Amino acid sequence: MLSEQTRYSRLANITKIINTKLELREVLQRVTKAISEEIVQCDSVGIYLPQKDGTFRGFAGKPEVINGITLDTQVIDLEIDLLAREVIETQKTIYIPDTSKDNRPDPRPVKAFKIKSLLVLPIAFGHELFGLVFLFDYGTPMNLTESEIQSVQAYVNMAAVAIQNANNLTQKEDLISEKQLLLNVTRDLSMCVSIVESLDICFFYLGKVLDSKSIAAHLLDPLEKTTIFSKDYEWTQAGWVANLKSIGIDQNYETMIQEVIKTKHISSIPNVDSKDLLMIPLVSMGEVLGIIAVVNVEGKADNYHKSQIQLAQSIVDATAPIFSNLLYMDQLENMVEERTSELAAANEKVTSVIESITDGFYALNKEWEFIYLNKHQYLPQNKTAEDVLGKNIWDVFPKNLDTVMYKKLHRAMSDRVTVQFEFLSAYNNYWFEVVAYPYDEGICCLLKNITEKKKYEEELKRLSSLDLIGQMAAGISHEIRNPMTTARGFLQLLKEEDELDKYNGYFNLMIEELDRANSIITEFLSMGNTKTSDLEMLDLNLIIHGIIPLIKIDTLNQNKFIQVDTKDIPELLLNRNEIRQLIINLYRNGLEAMGTGKVLSISTYKENENYVVLAVRDQGEGIRPEIVEKLGTPFYTTKDNGTGLGLGICYAIAARHNAKIEIQTGLEGTTFLVKFNYKKMNKGLL
Repeated sequence: MLSEQTRYSRLANITKIINTKLELREVLQRVTKAISEEIVQCDSVGIYLPQKDGTFRGFAGKPEVINGITLDTQVIDLEIDLLAREVIETQKTIYIPDTSKDNRPDPRPVKAFKIKSLLVLPIAFGHELFGLVFLFDYGTPMNLTESEIQSVQAYVNMAAVAIQNANNLTQKEDLISEKQLLLNVTRDLSMCVSIVESLDICFFYLGKVLDSKSIAAHLLDPLEKTTIFSKDYEWTQAGWVANLKSIGIDQNYETMIQEVIKTKHISSIPNVDSKDLLMIPLVSMGEVLGIIAVVNVEGKADNYHKSQIQLAQSIVDATAPIFSNLLYMDQLENMVEERTSELAAANEKVTSVIESITDGFYALNKEWEFIYLNKHQYLPQNKTAEDVLGKNIWDVFPKNLDTVMYKKLHRAMSDRVTVQFEFLSAYNNYWFEVVAYPYDEGICCLLKNITEKKKYEEELKRLSSLDLIGQMAAGISHEIRNPMTTARGFLQLLKEEDELDKYNGYFNLMIEELDRANSIITEFLSMGNTKTSDLEMLDLNLIIHGIIPLIKIDTLNQNKFIQVDTKDIPELLLNRNEIRQLIINLYRNGLEAMGTGKVLSISTYKENENYVVLAVRDQGEGIRPEIVEKLGTPFYTTKDNGTGLGLGICYAIAARHNAKIEIQTGLEGTTFLVKFNYKKMNKGLL
């Protein structure tokens, strides 16, 4: 029998082990070893943990194999093992000194392992049961004392603490993972430019959380009850109906949708073969915009857990405001397009009217350049409208030849008044009458050939003594003034339409394309920046370990693995943010190069007395020599949606840290080596 001091000493040692960050199985193995070798010295100690189907399965213990049967294959069925059921119900330790006189234990293992006596203990913390512990000797009774049983109970209590700690840690890790996922959802949604893209992002993350690709969005008005399916499956409407029939839901599907719209609450409907249908309302500012339907038809054994459903609701809730904003922007864009079409049609009508005028017409901007001429506009030297558009009028009509025209048009332009004048063209001796009107961008002019009118005027002067000729002159003047007045009215209309033209260039598409260009320029400027970064003495290993949680999430999401090996290295002159960016760019490139199940390695070490090396190694297919030569070249990329600036930024950051990047590649993967000149950094510091 162990002394009290020895027992307490060993319990303290087990407590210390539990408080270390060991894997749960290892901790429980140490507990079972301590029980079997130091407390009762029995042949077998097994810890059994609960399963989802209500049974308990072997998890840790000694020995791992008895009579060719492994511990992890042993399942305790409470329908058969009445002893285990009683221990669970009472949460009390039960010792059976003679199994031949007690029918509660499961007779199958009693016979298989020749169990003569049996001790069963609950692993409990508070009122929560975590598992069961079974102790027995092979073929002989244990003859346990009350003190020994109490000692075993103390060790089992330590196992309960270890399991509770592991559960708490798992819950914390799950919570962190969920928060990171929601941050990723928000980040990806913020970059969406269309409602379809926002739904694709929503479908992607719902698929990860619910492990299903059978997803559809039923959108309500004003989208005319459109249905959009997950792009991972090329669903058709008929295919989706067949999908619903496969889980026994087709007749009442529309009724279910209407119920979710009415209540604005998520609906979870379990069906045959453990297949689920989730209906999640897409709600923004109290308005239901649609229903997201997720069907579990992948043959999974379990229904959706409550935490999965809550996380799915959070993803849809994050999507709703982005979707609503993009929907509103689409509506505005449609309105702009409709208005633009209307304005274009109106401009065509105005242009048609102007072109129908048999007199000449032209418009000048404030720089005196031709911006419009109709087909009847007179031009010297047989020039055409195409010859003079964009040209200065005084290159076409020299001011020294037509001084009246020069002075009058300058008055209209500078004083912003309407002027009317006549001039004799030096090119052909034709008389022209000009009316010039100011408008916001310059002046427009109506030019009429009045050579014949001038001839009539000369003739009228000759016949001025005759009243009949005077009356004719008055009538002719009246008739000529009518079309001029009509033309002036149309010019006023043109003036109003021209004021609206300046708004035609404001399109959301232009803004989005500029934003994208600005983003690329920003990255390019970052790559081209040669200014010295703000550096301080930092531990490169600490920066790496600070990013490890982010890397683990990325690798977990992609079903890949991360391995980190940081050696003892000196502090370096670094800019924390830039080095973080460099590491993130390199490891994400590495992950993209690998398939699932592969390992990405990150390591640090000293290379002689000059360099500290950061190595990022992937297990991809390697890089062809002709591509290696071009890596880091601006805008060169092998990715479908890449900008070709990521590695360029890495090279620029390395240069600003007195570092260089080397690439080693082959059939077994690629390693990027960032070599910091430690010796040169020290000289710079001194």
